[in-house]
Amino acid sequence: MSDKKMTSSRRHHLKSLVLSIAKGIMEKEVIQVKVDKEKYLSENCPPLSMPGSTQELQELCKKLHQQIDNADEERYDLESKVGKASKEIEDLKIKVVDLQGKFKKPALKKVRLSADQMLQALLGSKHKVSLDLRSNLKQVKKEVKEETADVGDWRKNVEDKAGMDGRKKMFEGEA
Repeated sequence: MSDKKMTSSRRHHLKSLVLSIAKGIMEKEVIQVKVDKEKYLSENCPPLSMPGSTQELQELCKKLHQQIDNADEERYDLESKVGKASKEIEDLKIKVVDLQGKFKKPALKKVRLSADQMLQALLGSKHKVSLDLRSNLKQVKKEVKEETADVGDWRKNVEDKAGMDGRKKMFEGEA
């Protein structure tokens, strides 16, 4: 189309056609998945026949356990292959970006700067900033609280609180 714009009715018609085609394709895929699943199950999982004796049951259990182990090993192998493949894909994506040259990082040198030198580099040589951390600290004065309580004979204190009179004095003393 050169300079002519598509009319809205034409656009809606094409959109509905695309959606109907996509719906048909998805329905076919669902049917194909069901067919593939049934085919796989019929090949790999024969119908279960229940034996009568315990010996045959034990053999069947051993056989089923071995099949489970094989399936787990296969699943683990496939998971590791998928993990390796996805990691390789990520690495290749990074290589593609590097080859395009858009996000190439320069090799940086490790530089040791003092805090004053960093501030001077950031703010420029016009600003003279001294970073003396000790001068910026708040001065805190320690106050020592000395409480001297009258420490008398502890036996007298116990005798005063003994009995109901002592309990009454304790409660009256607090109030």
